[in-house]
Amino acid sequence: MASSHDISFPRIEGRASRQAHADLPAGTFERELGREGFFGPATMMYHRHPPTGWSRWGGPLRPRAFDLTRIVEFGPTVWDAPTVLENAHVRMRFWRLDTAMDHLVRNADGDELLFVHGGAGDLYCDYGHLRIGAGDYVLLPRSTMWRIDTTGPMSLLLFEATNGAIKAPDRGLVGRHALYDEAILDTPAIDEAFKAQQDEREWLVLIRRRAVLSSVVYPFNPLDAVGWHGDLAPVRLNLRDIRPLSSHRYHLPPSAHTTWVGNRFVICSFVPRPFETDPAAIKVPFFHNNDDFDEVVFYHDGDFFSRDNIHPGMVTWHPCGFTHGPHPQALKAMYQPKSPGTNEYAVMLDTRDALDPGPGMEAVEFAGYADSWKSTERAAPAKPASE
Repeated sequence: MASSHDISFPRIEGRASRQAHADLPAGTFERELGREGFFGPATMMYHRHPPTGWSRWGGPLRPRAFDLTRIVEFGPTVWDAPTVLENAHVRMRFWRLDTAMDHLVRNADGDELLFVHGGAGDLYCDYGHLRIGAGDYVLLPRSTMWRIDTTGPMSLLLFEATNGAIKAPDRGLVGRHALYDEAILDTPAIDEAFKAQQDEREWLVLIRRRAVLSSVVYPFNPLDAVGWHGDLAPVRLNLRDIRPLSSHRYHLPPSAHTTWVGNRFVICSFVPRPFETDPAAIKVPFFHNNDDFDEVVFYHDGDFFSRDNIHPGMVTWHPCGFTHGPHPQALKAMYQPKSPGTNEYAVMLDTRDALDPGPGMEAVEFAGYADSWKSTERAAPAKPASE
C-alpha cells in the first residue's frame, strides 16, 4: 500500500493575520478549522461576525449541557453510577457516595480514572491506602480491587477506558518535568490504616467484565498484602499540582493541557494560569472547529470566564460538526481581561469517536444552552438541587 501524508500548503488570502490567535485584522473574529485535535492541518478564518452568532437550531446536532448536581438516584454500588456520555472506547459516569463501601469492586473491562469533585475519603486497594479529596485524580489499573471509606458525602467523576489503557502524555519539546514532575505522583501505602482494615470477616467482591457483573466471596479481606514492588500501581495527582503551560504571546490550544491519554481519547485539565500579556494576542479560547473530536468539559471549581450560566458540577458537550467558542460576555475580554489570569478548575474529555448521552440524562439537561451564545438572549439553567 502506498504511504500518505497531509497536504501542507500554508497560504494567505484576503485580509488575514500571519500569526494564529494574534494580530487579528480590525473588526474580525478568528475561527480555527483544524484536524487531529489541533495537531494536524489547520486554517485560520477571519469573519465579520462571531462564528457562533446563530439565531436558531434544528435537528439532533447542537451544543448541549447537563447539570450533574440535579441527579438524584445513584444506586447502591459504583456500577449503578449514571452514565453521562459514552462511546466504544470511553465511558464517563458521575457517582455520589454517602457512606463507606461495604464491599470491594474490580473492573476487568479497563483502566479507571476517578476524579474527586467533592468530599474526601480513604481509598483501599490491592496496593495499600490512599487518602483522597477534592481535585484528586486517581488512576486505577485494570482489574485493581478497591473500595472507598468516607464519613461524609463524596461526588466523583468516573472515566472508564473500555478499550485500552490510560497513560501519561508525551511532554515533547517541554520535557518530562513540565506540567507535573512524576515525583509528585502518590502511590498507595501499606501503612497502619491499611493494616488495620485487614480482617477475617466475609467480603464480597463485585467484578465487571464485558459490562456484566459477577461476584466472588472471600472468608477474609482480600486486601491483605504485606508488601509489593514494581512499576504498575495506582497513582494520585491533584489539580493543584499541575503547572500549566502558558505563552505570553500566543493563546495555547486545549491540547497543551493534556493530562491523560487513552485509546482514541484524551483528558485535559484546566487550572489557573496567567492571561497572555502581548497586547495583540487574544486572551480567550478562540472560536474553532475541532473536526475530528467531540469536546466535553466538566466544571469543577472557580470562575468559568468563557461560559455563561455555568456552575460547578455541570458538563458541556460540543459534538463534532459545528463551530464553538466563547460566550458573548467573554468576547468583551478578548484583549483586555479584568483580571491577570484565569481562576478555573475544569476537566475536559476529547473523544475521536462520537459520544452518546447515557439513559436519563435529558432529565438534567440545560435545554437553553444552545441559545446562550445569543447576545440578546440568555436562558438560565435550573439551580442545583442543593440550593
